Amino acid sequence: MSKKKDKPDMFAENKAIMPYGDSVGAPSIHPTNISAYKQEKVIKTNHYFEARFDEIKEEYRKLLEAYKWNELVYNSDFRFEPIKGKTYYLYQREEDETLFLSLIGPDEWNQIYIGSFRLDSDDKWDKIN
Repeated sequence: MSKKKDKPDMFAENKAIMPYGDSVGAPSIHPTNISAYKQEKVIKTNHYFEARFDEIKEEYRKLLEAYKWNELVYNSDFRFEPIKGKTYYLYQREEDETLFLSLIGPDEWNQIYIGSFRLDSDDKWDKIN
């Protein structure tokens, strides 16, 4: 026969993790209702993600627009090496509708003006409004 260690009645092991009181005099344990807390945090977090998504979407739109302008300028006709930081002007030829880059401003001659651009230090064309 194996000897069994006798424990007193009403003895509980691991009292700290019990979901109920361990004696008659123990306070009653009621789980806290955290549904309002959860709902508030879900709404707040969803607003954060929506705002961040809109920011990223706007940043993507601007990046795509800058990409298209750079592609347009780099594919245009120019026979000089642009200097970084200097402003250049993009025009369209009337006869064949090809694009060309020029040093001459739109107020100095009568050509179909597309836009003004400045070459930055990363060799990216920035459109100037």
